[in-house]
Amino acid sequence: MSNGKPPHGTFCWNELMSRNSAAAEKFYTELIGWKAADSGMPGMKYTLFKTADNDVGGMMDMPKEIPEEVPSHWMSYIAVDDVDALAKKVGDLGGVLMHGPQDVPSVGRFCIIQDPSGGVVSLITLTGGE
Repeated sequence: MSNGKPPHGTFCWNELMSRNSAAAEKFYTELIGWKAADSGMPGMKYTLFKTADNDVGGMMDMPKEIPEEVPSHWMSYIAVDDVDALAKKVGDLGGVLMHGPQDVPSVGRFCIIQDPSGGVVSLITLTGGE
């Protein structure tokens, strides 16, 4: 995550889950001019995309448990004050809690939700590493 704690309800991060991280990194660095850097996240390879000194997004390998028919995709994150409280409300509002809430060390706590129309997004409460 980057550049301070964003206000509740704002999009704050974008993350690529890739089936071919090397190809994706080459594509975005050459197309847009992003710089790619290893985040140093323990236990996994997580690449940060940067413009100048700003982190603009991240990339990770698609987890092996994700079915092959799910393509590489970008996930957007919306900053929220209390991810656990909102995760409890998702079902009542016709959505689906797809994953979490789960902690990300030195970053925060997130969940993945699906709205009633089928749209998927992550909610995150940032707690550190800003």
